[in-house]
Amino acid sequence: MQSYQLAALMLGISAQSQAQEQVGLVIEPVIIQASRSNIEADRAPLTVLVIDKKAIERQLAISGNSSDVLSSILPSYTPSRGKMNGSGETLRGRTPVILVDGVPQSNPVRPTGREAHTIDYSMVERIEIVQGPNAINGLGATGGTINIITRRPEKGTMNQHADMQVTAPTTGTKGDTLSYKTSYRMDGRLDKLDYLLAVSYEDQGLYLDGKGRAIGVDVTQGDLMDSRSYDMLAKIGYRPDDQQKLQLSVNRYRIKSKANYLGVAGDRTRGIPSTSIEGTPPGVPAWNDVWTSSASYNHYDLAGMELSAMVFNQEFVGLFGADKSATFQDVKIAPRGTLYDQSRAVASKFGSKVGLTKAGLLDGRLKLTAGFDALSDKGKQDMYLTGRTFVPESKYRNLSLFTQGEYKVFDELTLHAGVRREKADLKVDSYRTLAAYNNTLVEGGKTKFNETLANAGLVFTPVKDVTVYASYSEGFGLPDIGRTLRSINTPGQSIGNMRNLEPILTEGMELGTRVRKGD
Repeated sequence: MQSYQLAALMLGISAQSQAQEQVGLVIEPVIIQASRSNIEADRAPLTVLVIDKKAIERQLAISGNSSDVLSSILPSYTPSRGKMNGSGETLRGRTPVILVDGVPQSNPVRPTGREAHTIDYSMVERIEIVQGPNAINGLGATGGTINIITRRPEKGTMNQHADMQVTAPTTGTKGDTLSYKTSYRMDGRLDKLDYLLAVSYEDQGLYLDGKGRAIGVDVTQGDLMDSRSYDMLAKIGYRPDDQQKLQLSVNRYRIKSKANYLGVAGDRTRGIPSTSIEGTPPGVPAWNDVWTSSASYNHYDLAGMELSAMVFNQEFVGLFGADKSATFQDVKIAPRGTLYDQSRAVASKFGSKVGLTKAGLLDGRLKLTAGFDALSDKGKQDMYLTGRTFVPESKYRNLSLFTQGEYKVFDELTLHAGVRREKADLKVDSYRTLAAYNNTLVEGGKTKFNETLANAGLVFTPVKDVTVYASYSEGFGLPDIGRTLRSINTPGQSIGNMRNLEPILTEGMELGTRVRKGD
């Protein structure tokens, strides 16, 4: 299956603030970690944006919703609905892959739309956005890559920071509309050791629209309003010498609805919006529960090369709210139209990323990066109240090899090119669908696929402060496997014969220019 995307940007001015040149001051270039090849932001052959700490803090003063931070700064990012489920939030009209310190937050086997809510943004140092399809970080970046980089320890043996915030609406007094947030961070740098410990807690109240009316709550998908969340981040780094660093990181995030409101449907023809009234929804309140851990090692001069290696794990559980959906009904359990149930998505992933970069080849004109990635992702979706199988347990395994080159033809022109080879398989156990799909028996099995993905680009600087760039890149992603598997209602189906489980390839071409002049 193949889709096509074309993006044209004739004039792009980055939102990063540029320091004025001063005598004796050396301004370090911004390196994009998500590129995997230590590329400078101003030398990238595609649209790259870095949202710094100050910009993040300004946005958080307006809204605690992480998706609002992105959509307020990125015109190409879809405005948020303000729900736990970010389905429909896209980058350039397609799904981006979201990373936290390089660890993928997306679940390829069973995408839930909850990937944007796995960390509190008060823990974030900066956000790198690479727009357009690319495969350098593997599966899922059909719209681009969003790499969330957590805070780094500051200079000093012990630094402490505490913050308290109260938010209240300027109009309307209906319900509990106050929101509270508090956070605490302790960090420091010693001789060979650095550390960071941060915690946050947030209690969000009812949201109101511009006319002071309560916004309609989404009980099923889960809502950010009327919720409580907390986050705990711990990082420890060790530098045996100036050329090496080992870092361990653990992040624990949880958000859960307080379940104090019920949604009331609006009337589009009469111009009446949906709203909320006080009440207790049925079932267990929706929540997100995420553990993310990683260990990384960097050697900045390994026989004249730079090595970066990482292993990671993420345990994710997302519970959706209860309703009487026709999909959930089963007359063997309760009379039709009376059965409340709710689904729960569970995913467990382990992976590794390794890259080796050598600069200075061919008289300093060529830089090469090569490496490999491995991923094992196991996921399922069950019915939380009745224990039924909604989406069977599926196991996705992937091994990828890649190489990326950067060649300076002359001082004003640089060529970029790379290739990535994906080898993956998907294994699904035999199962029966729900009664709504005729309790159909589906034979389990394994499907395999291989993809070779390429990218190429050039960056031209005709005059100082003006850069012209062009690129072609390919990305790939899986279809929503869960939706496909759970809706089978025809007997005799086998996993190994399903063409709609094949990956989707996305191509992107881009032409743009950057202009830097003062601020």
